[in-house]
Amino acid sequence: MTDSTRTAPPPGPLTGPHAAGRRPGHRPVDRRSHRRSWQDHPLRRVTPWLFLLVPLALLITFTYVPVGNMIYYSFTDWDGVSPDRSFVGGDNYEELFTRPELFRVFAVSLYYLAASAVQIAAALYFATILSFDLRLRNLFKGILFFPYLINGVAIGFVFLYFFQDGGTLDSVLSLLGIDSDHAWLGDPRSANTALAGVSVWRFTGLNFVLFLGAIQSIPGELYEAAQIDGATRWQQFRHLIAPGIRPVLSLSVILAISGSLSVFEIPFIMTGGATGTQTFVIQTIKLAFQFNKTGLASACAVVLLLIILAVTWIQRRLVPDEKVDLV
Repeated sequence: MTDSTRTAPPPGPLTGPHAAGRRPGHRPVDRRSHRRSWQDHPLRRVTPWLFLLVPLALLITFTYVPVGNMIYYSFTDWDGVSPDRSFVGGDNYEELFTRPELFRVFAVSLYYLAASAVQIAAALYFATILSFDLRLRNLFKGILFFPYLINGVAIGFVFLYFFQDGGTLDSVLSLLGIDSDHAWLGDPRSANTALAGVSVWRFTGLNFVLFLGAIQSIPGELYEAAQIDGATRWQQFRHLIAPGIRPVLSLSVILAISGSLSVFEIPFIMTGGATGTQTFVIQTIKLAFQFNKTGLASACAVVLLLIILAVTWIQRRLVPDEKVDLV
């Protein structure tokens, strides 16, 4: 007797397009067609602008709108409190340019400009030294960058006690056998020198990090080739590091000049602009909030903005950005 019922063989493992749990007869998805369809989709062109919408809104709200209001206020006679703003045209600018004492405070910026040169030179020196293999270089990097992380108001109060009569500086000098009864913040020359020195201590770390990042971006093969050729450290700096960091150096110069013209935090906290340490920004703040001349103060701010833009444009024309190719 033969059994007419046959047992079907168990299905074998799926291979090829039916592998990974796919059912027989299932058609694979053509991802390339989906990719082409997404590239042709009109939403693809709008998506980047959707991501930029929030940053652009913040930029316009907190940068361009205040600048536009400042320009408008510069043509008004407004005390900053009253809802009435009388339009006076260019009278604020005429008063600003006919009062030379308002521009005389720019002489104080020369101290900070000299300090900026010292700070750039020091930052470049330490960045070059610490870019090579050196013991405890990470510790020195942290020490150099740490002052930039401290709040400017805190730095002002710390150095206020440092330079006061009988303070830390006088105590250190007395330990060294140097008797000093000089009021460091009471004389215009020594006060501006001290304040500029504080700015060097604070902002050297920022330039140091910029220079260090630019130096470390130079390919290591170039240093190895230079060492094989017998190049000294100075020759490596002159022919490798200096050309490689030229764009960052140009940026540091722009920041130094604009920062020297717009110094505010440290002299305002330490001296309040007294003893000949008043800067153009401190003068502008006093015009607006102490003498209630918001229109004239706005004109001063517009002029300062134009001066910084002009200096930046001249610097970019004299030292244009060039594509650096060291390889």
